[in-house]
Amino acid sequence: MFIGIILGFTAGYMGGGVDSVIRTLSDSVIVIPALTVLIVIGAYVKTLTIENMALLIALFAWPAPTRYIRAQVLSMRERGYVNMARISGASSFDIMFKEMMPNMLPYIAASYTGNVSGAILAATGLEALGLGTTRIPTLGMTVFYAIRAAAILRGMWWWWGIPIAALVIVFSGLFLMTTGLDEIANPRLRGRKSNA
Repeated sequence: MFIGIILGFTAGYMGGGVDSVIRTLSDSVIVIPALTVLIVIGAYVKTLTIENMALLIALFAWPAPTRYIRAQVLSMRERGYVNMARISGASSFDIMFKEMMPNMLPYIAASYTGNVSGAILAATGLEALGLGTTRIPTLGMTVFYAIRAAAILRGMWWWWGIPIAALVIVFSGLFLMTTGLDEIANPRLRGRKSNA
């Protein structure tokens, strides 16, 4: 998210060649099938720790917030308060991160919850395939051991059902957070709620 925020603000505010380079780079990375690459890397790395898995997932997670934040900054950079800050002699850094960033916080938070759910899904998928760390108990490794021991065929629903229910609760919570933040950020949704 940090890389996405920095690159998105830089591309959206600076424009020109900087925008073209960052946009091309993020578009190039976003079309790479991340889960396939993570499976290949996970299969070749002998000991995949939680930290290494987090770094691998983060390697493919920055383009989406970069594009999302860039689009928001492009729409904000011509607003009145940004022009006033530019006329008053504020630096580009101050305009981006002191003037525009507070107005972007709901969008950034919504993007963050989306990225967190994607990262959890990627990590759980890798672990369920047996490519995670075997020494630390996680939801994905619990599902992997349940599959390996044929818990579904044996009717041991509690072995695989509880981790899946926990994942459903986590994803539902993240979805509800995103919906709430979208209502805060989107004036149309706020107006519709107050009219109802």
